[in-house]
Amino acid sequence: MAAPVDSPHTGTRTRPGPAPFIAMYHSVGDATDDPYRITVTPERLDRQLGWFGRRGLRGVSMAELLAARARGEGRDLVGLTFDDGYADFVSEALPVLRRHDCGATLFVLPGRLGGDNAWDPLGPRKRLLTADGVRQAAAEGVEIGSHGLTHVDLTKADDVTLKSEARGSRTVLAELTGAEPAGFCYPYGTLDRRAVDAVREAGYAYACAIDPGPLGGPHALPRVHIGQNDTAARLFLKYRLHRLRRRPVEEPR
Repeated sequence: MAAPVDSPHTGTRTRPGPAPFIAMYHSVGDATDDPYRITVTPERLDRQLGWFGRRGLRGVSMAELLAARARGEGRDLVGLTFDDGYADFVSEALPVLRRHDCGATLFVLPGRLGGDNAWDPLGPRKRLLTADGVRQAAAEGVEIGSHGLTHVDLTKADDVTLKSEARGSRTVLAELTGAEPAGFCYPYGTLDRRAVDAVREAGYAYACAIDPGPLGGPHALPRVHIGQNDTAARLFLKYRLHRLRRRPVEEPR
């Protein structure tokens, strides 16, 4: 069980609440050729956000989610994260998010702006946002976070690459958007103690993983993959199982 932590508002010792539900999305578009199951159609995203809404849950950015949790609130919030910074986020995902009054966090690769998902050997090439596209998303109220510079496995990176992917990407994004990103997302969901320490030392307030195992905490937050096959029944099971199996985590302050 996680140890008690100091409340930032009262100075009293409180116990962390249950791990927040954080949905992991990637591309929003044509899901016909999708060997890695990273794509949902706009129609499927619309139905999934509707499912959350009908249960009194609202999708928000990680910044909003974690701020609410730090206040002891936010049990009716779910984090919506989109990895890789695909160009279809602006054209396809944003209109759906607006329709449901949802926020989101977009984890981008500043070293691949305007490029494509070259790290995926299979499937179609998907365009990534340009610098202007990232700024447009930020102007729409989307939280911009770092996914590293170029989408490399940080557990296999040498010291120079690790520092560049963590701290270097934060510097580039700060210059691009005018604000230092608070959040990081581990490429491929892979992490170890060395990667977590590098991300923390780079100044990020939090970091998202997939299944961090024993490396829980604000710099190794677990997420739930959401895909095209996640209908209402599957969403219900994922939401319930996440709350049952994830241990409490300390919120960033």
